[in-house]
This record gives sequence, structure tokens and C-alpha cells, in this order.
Amino acid sequence: MRAVLCHRFCSVADLQIEEAADPQPGPGEVAIDVRAVGINFFDGLQIAGKYQRKPPFPFSPGAEIAGVVSVGHGALVRGTRVLAFLGYGGLAEKVVADAWRVAPIPDEMAFATAAAFPVVYLTSLHALRDRGQLRAGESLLVLGAAGGVGLAAVEIGKAMGARVIAAASTPEKLALCRAHGADDTINYASEDLRERLKQITQGRGVDVVYDPVGDRFTEPCVRSLAPGGRLLVIGFAAGEIPKLPLNLLLLKQAAAVGVMLGGFAEADPEANAAHLRQLFAWYREGRVVPHLSRSFGLEQFREAIDLVMNRGALGKVVVTIGP
Repeated sequence: MRAVLCHRFCSVADLQIEEAADPQPGPGEVAIDVRAVGINFFDGLQIAGKYQRKPPFPFSPGAEIAGVVSVGHGALVRGTRVLAFLGYGGLAEKVVADAWRVAPIPDEMAFATAAAFPVVYLTSLHALRDRGQLRAGESLLVLGAAGGVGLAAVEIGKAMGARVIAAASTPEKLALCRAHGADDTINYASEDLRERLKQITQGRGVDVVYDPVGDRFTEPCVRSLAPGGRLLVIGFAAGEIPKLPLNLLLLKQAAAVGVMLGGFAEADPEANAAHLRQLFAWYREGRVVPHLSRSFGLEQFREAIDLVMNRGALGKVVVTIGP
């Protein structure tokens, strides 16, 4: 099979498509012929050795895939159309995955859509429901709201009954957020984030902040929390990991809560599977609809990863493989 292989931590430009042996499934595993791979920001971090989880060499980047089961296990029989959350290994023509990481996809869901689903939607639902305890009627601020996880959080927040405030850096991105259900928008490249939040919430502050951006944007959001508010720490796409004055949490009786999908899914695969069932139900109802920014062939994998790493994607980027 062909696979993108990383033999050492390096830049995306250093990676090559290589010939590799087909992976063989062991007990409790399934083999999948890959049809599409979702690209995420942390794929680039893994390649560079800057992500918290470092796969053993050689590895293929790509945390989520969709395809067809070639060697089954249990109810996942040969020929089943599936998606899988792998963590890494996806940019290859064939993968092997633990059966609990794999789920059949709805008949009407295309492979490219399915590959854009696991990481962003499972992360956002776990964050908002389990970690943020978001309740209907509360306000939710989403930073980086036009990116993959951000746009998923906008849709899920609306599905959960929240008032969603989307923050992004261009009018085009904010228009996309409104099209996916955002009630209010903030251009944090041209507007004062704290002042706009005061206007939107009439001085009360926001109940939950969904933050995949970090850097200089986090502290003004914490200062804008309502009493009892929750900051959800998703990632640091803007670069720097922010340092917070903890007295802000004390004074606001607020909480900063870390979110990591991989750890949650491994510790409680049944709960993760229940989240996926809920997301599929919302998908069938049209309440969550992945927005595909661009689709690339396997030979264009570098362009796909660079687009995401440079924050040029609106929604999700996918790489398609095979027929």
C-alpha cells in the first residue's frame, strides 16, 4: 500500500508517500480500506514533535478516516462503510483499528463527510456536554469559530439550546458561522473582544467559552466570564500557551477545564460511542452538517496540512484516497 510516513520529527515538506506493507489486524481489530482522511491542526504538531502525544516512528499522520471494512470483527463485517478515530495513522491506503474506535456511518453520509466528523464533533460534544455542562438558555462564546472544531461547537451549542456567540477574524468566516447557526458574531481582528461581549451579554458576561485558539485571546475571555462561568481549554492554534492570573477564576467563581478527546474516548469508549450516536441523530435531522472547505488527493497531502496549519480552512479539509 501507499502511505505518508514520518520517520523523524520534521516539517510537512520533508514527508514523502512511500510503499509500505499492508497492516494486519489482530484480535479485536478491523482492517479498513481508506477512502477519505480528515486533516486537523494537531496533525502538523505531531509531525513536528510538538504535540503532547508522540506516536512511535515511523507513523502516518491523520487522526480520523472513513472507508470500507476489509477484514471484520463482530458486527463490523467486510464491506461495512465506517468512520474511525485513530489518533494517528490515517494518511495511508489501508489502516488497522481497534473495533471500539470504528463505527458504521449512515447510508446517506459520503466518505468525505464522514472523515470530517469524528475529531471535531466528538471533541465539541464532549467539551460542551461533559466538561462545560452547557445548559439550554446559557451563552456560549466560540473562538476560532470558522475552523473545524469551532464550527462544530457552534452547531452543537445551538442543538443544545445555547445562545451562540461566534468569534473569528474575517467577515467571510463570520458569515459562515451565521449560516451554521451563530446568534451573534465578533470580528476579533477589528473589534474589541471584551467590549463586544459586554454589549452582547448586556454586561453579564458569557457562561461558557470554547477556546481552541489560546494566546492573547484567552485572558480577555476569562475576564468576560459570567459568575460561575467555564473556560474550556481545547488547544492553542494561535501559537502561545496563555498564562492566566488565577485570581480571575477565584473572583468570578469560575472554572478552567481541560478537554482532550483521546483520553476520554480511551477511558470511556461506551460514552464516546453514545456521543457519536447522538451526533448521527443530529446529522440526520440536519442540525450538524460538516462544512468541507477543500478536498485534496493523497499526492496533495502537504497542501492540505499546510492549509489547516496556516488557519486558511473554513470548516474541514479532507484528503481523498482510492476510488
